[in-house]
Amino acid sequence: MKEDKNYYIVDKAVLPEIFLKVMDVKNLLESKKEKTVQDAVNRVGISRSAFYKYRDAVHPLYENTRGKTVTISMNLDHTRGLLSSVLNSIASEGASILTINQTIPINNIANVTVTIETNEMQGELGRLMTRIEGLAGVQSLRIVARE
Repeated sequence: MKEDKNYYIVDKAVLPEIFLKVMDVKNLLESKKEKTVQDAVNRVGISRSAFYKYRDAVHPLYENTRGKTVTISMNLDHTRGLLSSVLNSIASEGASILTINQTIPINNIANVTVTIETNEMQGELGRLMTRIEGLAGVQSLRIVARE
């Protein structure tokens, strides 16, 4: 069962320190300044469990997402036409599809990774994500990379 997600833009000055530290860990790992989660959390001063608890909930706001690529990973029910509906949603928002990778469905669920270019999008990336999440048969959806 999918849960409703709401997104907010919040000034980092009012965020609890744990969220900022989770972002520090993510930045250390992404920049390759630390090689393991354990090393990064030790350097920042939080527990691994705190990092794993919040890592998928805290993301930076990229003010300039136009002209960028975004990789989205999703688990989809093995339903005829669902992938087509997802791709149509992406196209109707004005994003260009660069790559599509799909696994063979296991237990009637397939993982699909789509990389899109956002420079021609009419709306926000959040609106596209909400639109895809609203499609019947989309089990999970998350952004795995932004460039």
